[in-house]
Amino acid sequence: MPTASIFAERFASQGLSGPPARDPAAVAERLLAVQGQDPRGARLAVRARSEGLSAADVDRALDERELLITWLNRGTLHLVRSEDYALLQMLTTPPLATSCKRRLAAEGIEPETGERAVRTIERALAEEGPLTRHQLRERLEAAGVPTHGQSLLHLLFLSAVRGVTVRGPMVGREHAYVLVHDWLGEQKPVDRDVALAELARRYLAGHAPADDRDLARWAGLPLRDARAGLGAIASELVERDDGLVHLTKRPPAAEVPPPRLLGAFDPVLLGWTSREQILGPHTHLVTLNGIFRPFAMVKGRAAANWKLNRGRVAIEPLGKLTKKAAAELDADAVAVERFLNG
Repeated sequence: MPTASIFAERFASQGLSGPPARDPAAVAERLLAVQGQDPRGARLAVRARSEGLSAADVDRALDERELLITWLNRGTLHLVRSEDYALLQMLTTPPLATSCKRRLAAEGIEPETGERAVRTIERALAEEGPLTRHQLRERLEAAGVPTHGQSLLHLLFLSAVRGVTVRGPMVGREHAYVLVHDWLGEQKPVDRDVALAELARRYLAGHAPADDRDLARWAGLPLRDARAGLGAIASELVERDDGLVHLTKRPPAAEVPPPRLLGAFDPVLLGWTSREQILGPHTHLVTLNGIFRPFAMVKGRAAANWKLNRGRVAIEPLGKLTKKAAAELDADAVAVERFLNG
């Protein structure tokens, strides 16, 4: 199991300790991909690693095409920089095609219907610009494409895996879909070997120290691909006695972060094969059945869950907190409310 000192180094790589990021794109650059199926959680991941920002700044970065959200690593939605889209799309979506077809078949969607759905989505977005999920449902149903149950979700997933669509700007409180070539321009081909090397390099920038299994799990790629990527940048790596590696250029070691509230699906729980050192005996109180609840860390360990109640943060300690830690979490709760309302 990773030691506390290893996690202190990882906190620095993650941007949870050390100098805060200057803008949302800088957080996405550091982490490469931030799990984003919980919109508030993705924005709070930015908050925890930056200073002086608000959720509106993240939305602005989406509107200005600096950031986007789409299905990438492990088949889940991720917040990424637009300039990193081509790399992750090319590497991490091919393994998702088979599971997408299987899910559509389970919903009774035949392959030819799936193809018609992608053409319908592409035509609607080309003619009408950014459209929300509800609007795309209407366009699909008008074209005779079923959208019952989970069908709509998997059809939108199919269009994303194909590299046709991403989630770009905000339309009101909804995230709208756009065509990749309209929103980002023509995507240049990416050499796979070069891409695997860059994936390994960028992953370690935000997650080191780590190993090949950590990278494979995070990206949703076979172990052989993770090893190929790391092997390609071997001259840039330092191998430690414990078998983990880090880049020769890395952030200076730092103390564990101060008590801090983190959002749902925070990257600090998703970057490696083990999260036991952070969650300890509270694993099933923070994460269960694939759901990662908002939680608070104190001295690098999970110390509380929290939720919003009518716009106010309610903290639920997982054990006894010192008065100092409780006061610091209360202060951070105020910062969370300000961030979300800003």
